[in-house]
Amino acid sequence: MTAPAIPAATSPLDPDRYPQGDFFICDILDAAPKGDMAPMEHPIFSLSTRPERRRRRYENGRNWIEVRPSDEGLATIHDRDVLIFCISQLVAAMNDGREPSRYVRFNASDLLRATNRAGGGAGYERLQAAFARLQGTQIVTNIVTGGQEITTAFSLIDQVRIVRRTDGGRMVEVEAKLSDWTWNAIRAHEVLTLHRDYFRLRRPLERRVYEIARKHCGLQPEWRISLGKLHLKCGSASDLRVFRQQVARIAAADAEHAHMPDYAVELAENDMVIFRLRREAPLYEVEVGRLTPETYPEARALAPGWDVYAIEAEWRRWCEAEEIEPRHPDRHFLKFCVSWSEKRGRPR
Repeated sequence: MTAPAIPAATSPLDPDRYPQGDFFICDILDAAPKGDMAPMEHPIFSLSTRPERRRRRYENGRNWIEVRPSDEGLATIHDRDVLIFCISQLVAAMNDGREPSRYVRFNASDLLRATNRAGGGAGYERLQAAFARLQGTQIVTNIVTGGQEITTAFSLIDQVRIVRRTDGGRMVEVEAKLSDWTWNAIRAHEVLTLHRDYFRLRRPLERRVYEIARKHCGLQPEWRISLGKLHLKCGSASDLRVFRQQVARIAAADAEHAHMPDYAVELAENDMVIFRLRREAPLYEVEVGRLTPETYPEARALAPGWDVYAIEAEWRRWCEAEEIEPRHPDRHFLKFCVSWSEKRGRPR
């Protein structure tokens, strides 16, 4: 006698909520480190090595951002490594003509290696704690990424799921869903390349100072900021006197060892912090490929009303600054045109 079929509703398995095809698999192990620009500009991540549970608000002109901790504390600047890894993978895929997704799947060991983190049981435990803080920290802001303003509170990572563990309980595969805020920045190419030695910086404040220099100094030979303004942009919980001592220690160490990536750091007597580009040649200089004639009519259709040759010049400058050498320049340029048009609309 044939056994009756088991109704689907009684299956012991949960539904597959995230089919494999919906995920981007992180498999580009040599991807250049990339960070989204908004957290470089504004203090989102905690610089404390202990759980920080104070709510913070930062205002700069019309822009403001409020960061709310969970019971696990605010996401730290070392937790940001997770986002940098995901962003780097997605941008590298886009440069290669692949379709990205805000749902990403990766091996935890690949993330640890790419971000220069220690392995072993303690390394995986710290990584799991980072996931909890990234998901628990809530952001409310009027800062626009990718031409869109997110008006509701959101997490830095919307969802995290450990897919597989070893027999000893160590995580192997991880699935994460990036926030709309981060996803919009990736799609709009609002990212900057970071020096790989960023992950070797030990002090949280060193990482934050480098991020600010990378965002504001860029390829300029020199950039200056007052100590008070730098204190505000870093989001430091220390008072200004202690912050001055911390910056002075970074500057002294850099004068002796030149350990800060890309930029030399100096604290002048008038409480000005000076960043100097370490070399005259542009950072991350590349030669961007030639476009085919057929690409220009498509570009005009994607960015109506704009001078596509002017957009091409901006695209080439951006690729040069960001160390991007697309394998498929035509496709990459057309995506740039789409982003350009979406952000700016039709020219007036």
